[in-house]
Amino acid sequence: MASILSFPSIVNETAARLVATGAVAMSVAYVATGNGWILVPLTYGFIARVLSGPRFSPLGLLATKVLVPRINVKHKLCPGPPKRFAQGIGAAFSVTASILLLLDLGTTSRVVIAMLAAAASLEAFAGVCIGCKMFYAMMRVGILPESVCEECNDISRRIQAA
Repeated sequence: MASILSFPSIVNETAARLVATGAVAMSVAYVATGNGWILVPLTYGFIARVLSGPRFSPLGLLATKVLVPRINVKHKLCPGPPKRFAQGIGAAFSVTASILLLLDLGTTSRVVIAMLAAAASLEAFAGVCIGCKMFYAMMRVGILPESVCEECNDISRRIQAA
């Protein structure tokens, strides 16, 4: 069970940016239309990626198995824990928006998803991961345990050695 519900220790930045692009597309579609059904795959995707990386996420699988292998660029690798944290923030925003919609607070729900779209757009189009920056800031100030810092440092060393 632990291996099924695990996140990759190393993440391909190209795949992450493609997934973010899909999240942006769904988010913008929801904000523009207010169609609550769009929140279903958006929310499911974030939760699936937090729990198991791309393994059960249709968008994650499309990015990692179909699109990335066809893109002929030098792919940059990065540690997985910050990306998992960022997916967790996306899950929190999309779950919150879903609950708000169920409470008949559609406009507020759309504002929450607009904020998600803004953050995902930074990742998708500029390669800036706000969640990752928050993760590293929490490491620096000691909010995250030393073991997480050591794991990320070990992953970064393995990436640089490859």
